[in-house]
Amino acid sequence: MAAGLTSSVFPIRRDETISLKLSIFSKHLHFLDWDGMAQAAREIGFDGVDLTLRKGGHVEPERAEVDLPKAAEAIRRAGLELTMVTAGIVDADSPHTESMLRAMKSVGVRYYRWGGLRYDDNRPIPPQLDELKRRVERLSELNRKYDVCAMYHTHSGSEVGASFWDLWLILKDQDPERVAVNLDIGHATVEGGLGDWVRSVQLLAPMMRGIAIKDFVWARNSRGEWRPNWCPLGDGMVNFRKFFGMVRQARFNGPVQMHFEYPLGGADKGAKSITVDKTDVIRAMKKDVVKLKEWM
Repeated sequence: MAAGLTSSVFPIRRDETISLKLSIFSKHLHFLDWDGMAQAAREIGFDGVDLTLRKGGHVEPERAEVDLPKAAEAIRRAGLELTMVTAGIVDADSPHTESMLRAMKSVGVRYYRWGGLRYDDNRPIPPQLDELKRRVERLSELNRKYDVCAMYHTHSGSEVGASFWDLWLILKDQDPERVAVNLDIGHATVEGGLGDWVRSVQLLAPMMRGIAIKDFVWARNSRGEWRPNWCPLGDGMVNFRKFFGMVRQARFNGPVQMHFEYPLGGADKGAKSITVDKTDVIRAMKKDVVKLKEWM
């Protein structure tokens, strides 16, 4: 078995069947209220919801303790699980962090997505990594207090975690039940499409508590610059068959979130009102869900 993909990472017996829970990132249903969003998620074929708990989201951070229980009730009333939230948290000093964690605990949500750590381009990297470790340790302590787990979302580009090795260095001495990784295979392929994404998954597997799904192709933008162009699943470069083979080998059993970043009349951007018919959005999402389940 490849290094970093041991069965001890996720405590599941070899004779057990792992049934992954598929959730929608609720950003893409911001044009619907809690009940409408939950009903649409069920219609599309999801098991649960990754709810936006951030500025402009389905729940605003300052209203977490009031509104998160109401949103959770709407989701569960539709027969779905509130598998996780995407929180507006960068570190322990982010506004409303503790009230958001209290709200998560009150509704029984264990996992939340966190991120947004950045480098200062005018300073050397090694001392910044030491500083980041201390910031993460403080967040880990808060998570322990509320019995929740923060999963750092891996983006491509210049953010902390894009190279994966830096994130491993920051998290390697932390408790992965308090601060862990939400691995975005789309962004991982952007950064290491030829094969480095495989090493990245191997490296972070022991810390991986969630995974995010999207696909892309490289394309020139209006300025002639090469950029990732997000697309429907199966139309792009991500090797989902190989990735899910590694996910199964790792005995992973955390939340799987689907993102829809390709043009969907504003739903892709989290718009509160969209320029296409709702049925067109749902049809496109259903198609991606069917495709993804072929690989899962």
